[in-house]
Amino acid sequence: MKKYLIIGNGAAAVGCIEGIRSVDKAGEITVISEEKRHVYSRPLISYYLEGKTDAERMKYRSDSFYDDNGCRVIYGAKAVSVDSSAKRVKLEDGTELSYDELCVAAGSRPFVPPFAGLDTVEKKFSFMTLDDALALEAAITKESRVLIVGAGLIGLKCAEGIYGRVGSITVCDLADRVLSSILDADCAAVVQKRLEEAGISFMLGDTAERFDGDTAYMKSGKSVEFDVLVLAVGVRANTELVKNAGGEVNRGIVVNEKMETSLPHITAAGDCAEGFDASIGANRVLAILPNAYMQGHVAGVNIAGGSADLGSAIPMNSIGFFGYHIMTAGAYEGEMLEERSDETVKRFFVKDGLLRGYILLGETERAGIYTALIREKTPLDTIDFELTKKVASNAIFSREIRRKKFGGVV
Repeated sequence: MKKYLIIGNGAAAVGCIEGIRSVDKAGEITVISEEKRHVYSRPLISYYLEGKTDAERMKYRSDSFYDDNGCRVIYGAKAVSVDSSAKRVKLEDGTELSYDELCVAAGSRPFVPPFAGLDTVEKKFSFMTLDDALALEAAITKESRVLIVGAGLIGLKCAEGIYGRVGSITVCDLADRVLSSILDADCAAVVQKRLEEAGISFMLGDTAERFDGDTAYMKSGKSVEFDVLVLAVGVRANTELVKNAGGEVNRGIVVNEKMETSLPHITAAGDCAEGFDASIGANRVLAILPNAYMQGHVAGVNIAGGSADLGSAIPMNSIGFFGYHIMTAGAYEGEMLEERSDETVKRFFVKDGLLRGYILLGETERAGIYTALIREKTPLDTIDFELTKKVASNAIFSREIRRKKFGGVV
């Protein structure tokens, strides 16, 4: 009977467990969970602060999930080293666990720059886990002045989560726009205006250089007084376990389409893994929950003796702020084509006759059709793309393609 060991307890771990059990019903599965919690959906922590969900509804699988799948979970444990030749993992408390197959689904951690004086700030928080959200919730009051360092996804979702529960929110970022990793300048300006209308203040192209108690001294020379500090500068993939074991890493743990690392009997999945991005034809970290699950499932199937490939994974984001929805996917290369109204923006990026990526603001219904065009590399001259830009519909496909895709007479 095989012994499977999974480091991590997020979406990738769930995918791995379900992938293993789809092939091997009897093998021994052990999960090492650094958090002392049942698996939950991390993107929901801002909704928790808003009161739109609770810890029970945030669970990613039912309470019986681990028992149903014959798993042993070690909570509050941290893996500190992997011996790939001996097939053993050492925990922080000195415990050693053996394995036949190991999946590293260790996720990522907040990146905190070495700010001078950060140790003088009493109330400072990250915003990646439910425990982070609970600690932040306990610290804020209706009068709190909150400074968020980072205008990316994490920082802005934190701002939305605490909106209405604090006195003021200021967001700073060295980048010149919000969501700089997924939006171009024009689209970022549209989103920023929406956030400003809600009452959030921005200091863009500027960031904290040092702290003295509850005062941040900015690169521009300005100073900002605050009561609560949230550090949301970015994240770093947890690659150290594989790197220190001699495995290949870049920004993430390098894996192939079967999620295999360069080390035998070790796979990796989720935010710590650097897999193939079909939209650019190269490897990169695709740190999104659906991708983490898919990678984990592929890893699980393969280590259990089955056969699975990740296929056409691409970067995707689906988020919303104060009821205004945003979706992005793929790569922003080639010719940009736009459909725009007072409330919506649709930008499509076309190269070599293929849709490479898109940005949708305000209107995101049926965006899956655009995503399918990217993943399947559908030649745009085989569909009615002029109609597609205006309305995402199955009608864009020819009768023959619709019959192949959807069956029946269409």
